[in-house]
Amino acid sequence: MNLGVEMFGTSRRHRSGGPVGPVLISKRFVWPHGGRMVFLTGSFTRWTTVIPMSPKEGCPTVFQVICGLTPGYHQYKFNVDGEWRHDEHQPFVCGDGGTVNTFYLVRQPVILPPIVNGETPGRSHMEVDYDVVGHVEAKPRMSESDLQVSRHRISVFLSTHTAYELLPESGKVVALDITLPVKQAFHALYEEGISSAPVWDSSKCQFVGMLSAMDFILILKQLGIHGSNMTEEQLETHTIAAWREAKEQECAIDSKGRAYPQHLVHAGPLECLKDVALKILQDKVATVPIIQSSSEDGSFPQLLHLASLSEILKCICRHFKHCSDSLPILQVPISTLPIGAWVSKLGQSNKQQLAMLWPHASLGEALSLLIQAGISSIPIVDINYSLQDMYSRRDIIALVRDKMYARIDLDGFSIHQALLLGRDAGFPCGLRNGPRCHMCLRSDSLHKVMERLTNPGVRRLVVVEAGTRRVEGIISISDIFRLLLCC
Repeated sequence: MNLGVEMFGTSRRHRSGGPVGPVLISKRFVWPHGGRMVFLTGSFTRWTTVIPMSPKEGCPTVFQVICGLTPGYHQYKFNVDGEWRHDEHQPFVCGDGGTVNTFYLVRQPVILPPIVNGETPGRSHMEVDYDVVGHVEAKPRMSESDLQVSRHRISVFLSTHTAYELLPESGKVVALDITLPVKQAFHALYEEGISSAPVWDSSKCQFVGMLSAMDFILILKQLGIHGSNMTEEQLETHTIAAWREAKEQECAIDSKGRAYPQHLVHAGPLECLKDVALKILQDKVATVPIIQSSSEDGSFPQLLHLASLSEILKCICRHFKHCSDSLPILQVPISTLPIGAWVSKLGQSNKQQLAMLWPHASLGEALSLLIQAGISSIPIVDINYSLQDMYSRRDIIALVRDKMYARIDLDGFSIHQALLLGRDAGFPCGLRNGPRCHMCLRSDSLHKVMERLTNPGVRRLVVVEAGTRRVEGIISISDIFRLLLCC
């Protein structure tokens, strides 16, 4: 089975409604013995199809799935992290095909409702929360005046508060000297548990730019083109200054034809939060250094903080926490708003399409997609488009560990293997702390989504279908601000 397929939200046909199918009985299969990826197969799939199982809510070591089966005798088996297993605590038999579990369905059958929204093969075997799926979402219509009122009040708040309010009482900001070899620079990012840092040029006595995970991605891709394999020496001879000069000559262009900024995008502590947010959005950067200078010509700059949209969003939620009703837009379901990227469906061609990949796609494919599509993360899905993991730009820093970047072939190293690096116990907690995938439902209100995005380490929410975790869309903090600031 070849899972290395790049998916850009290609539309899937809707099945027309028709007669209800065969009489089926709902049967819940449970694997309670842990694992990373668990699949189910059996006589009811003719042993040719595997069905992904999902972790139970609040109990990640228990996997389950509900299947619709015909009455009678059935055999089944589990595939746990690539190994065929059976549950010793359930009835089983031994035969030519090895040991398999067995059961016999005798209770009264029920009719499973036909699925009439875009379905992929095997979709009917996934566990579905019918209380949610069968519910018709309330889609309150918001008038244009309510939208403008919400935007105006948020704009007024951001315009009357400054970047100084983002500064922590204490903390550390890491900066890199422009003469530092690129290899050492990325090792420093890895050890500090961060994905970007300002670059200092002592000859100019000023900060001149940022070095980020995207630079590492571009370097890996460039070396992969000009040479067959990456060597440690190639990174050793490149300083940050040399890389910046090369990047200026071959300026990186995103999918919309805009160049990645070569100058330093920064702000002063007295600049309003609205201006800081607009700088991040317009220059497509993750953070903006807050720099203070004691002289009018900007000499002797002092690096105070790295501001992000996440911090500004926290300010908004904190300010309107007890008066959220004053912002009508907060009560509207996200599915009714022009926000985020979505799986392409009929009648939704006006929305930004969502890119997804399968676990066995190559790391080279993932990096190319991040660059060409101008995105920061990619949902990793199984054959039923159910969310399994996320791969983001910052994950590339994991290749620094044990100099892995010098020992792999990007086109022969899978996304699954790359993500395993980040789960190693020795990986800095600053880069990966807590769950990797954060989800929401399309029926969730904007207010609920914003609150979740203020949690530490959460930069985006994947919109999934209840029960199946089938990916429907993705909403980032940047999407929230583009909506609120109308840009």
